[in-house]
Amino acid sequence: MRRVVSPCCLLTLIFAFAATLAFSQSDYNVITVSNGGTISGTVKWAGAVPHALDFPVTKDPQICDPDSKKTIDMERLVLGPDGGVANTVVYLKNVTSGKAMELPEERRHLDQQHCRYVPHILLVPQNGTLTMMSSDATLHTIHMDGAASFNLPFPFPDRPTSRTMATPGLVNLRCNGGHVWMNAEMMIVKHPYYAVTDESGRFTFTEVPPGTYQIVAWHEGWGLAGKEQAYDVLTERSVQRPVFTEPRTWEKSVTVSGNQTSTVNFVISNGK
Repeated sequence: MRRVVSPCCLLTLIFAFAATLAFSQSDYNVITVSNGGTISGTVKWAGAVPHALDFPVTKDPQICDPDSKKTIDMERLVLGPDGGVANTVVYLKNVTSGKAMELPEERRHLDQQHCRYVPHILLVPQNGTLTMMSSDATLHTIHMDGAASFNLPFPFPDRPTSRTMATPGLVNLRCNGGHVWMNAEMMIVKHPYYAVTDESGRFTFTEVPPGTYQIVAWHEGWGLAGKEQAYDVLTERSVQRPVFTEPRTWEKSVTVSGNQTSTVNFVISNGK
């Protein structure tokens, strides 16, 4: 039987492939950075704020919805009180040499808590390991598409497992256990000049070799493109999974001088 791929699935694959190309680059060389500079800045929201993407809790409400809210925030746009945009990946484009790999350890450990992936954005070095576990007493899966392809079941809580991430690029994470709102993104990266903004929208790079770089702010996107059919592996039933709009990127030039701090601020909105 010929298998038909839905337009939403096809769009997801196209975006993942494009992101893999964008985040791949030539070999990176580790050097001693003796007079490195610092880049710091923020990502802020301007204009009207879109409605949060909520999804009805359709399974395991005692675990997924302990506060009986009936819906769950899919965390596609997280804004701080001063307009800072959290969960934006900021990185230096085509940097070829610099300090040794140094990424936040907490971005390499994934938990499943109350039917949410925590943290929502992951950063893993190429050929590094991602450690995964579930704190929920229900069946979850971590299904990966893009630069990594795994489908890992978590039928029991508190049993960690890990996998090596060999290919740089974007990875989409979803649950095939019927918790269709669960989503997260992972970047597998070749160099250490990547950061995930906090709730204030802040990011910082240290020990950057002097020079001029392109700095990119990448956001997973905050819109809903539609829904697609998915399969609940536990109930063996077809369910509706949300499909999100494509990621957004913004790019600027920054010049770094030895032992100096350069500031780069991004302002993003629905229109740009």
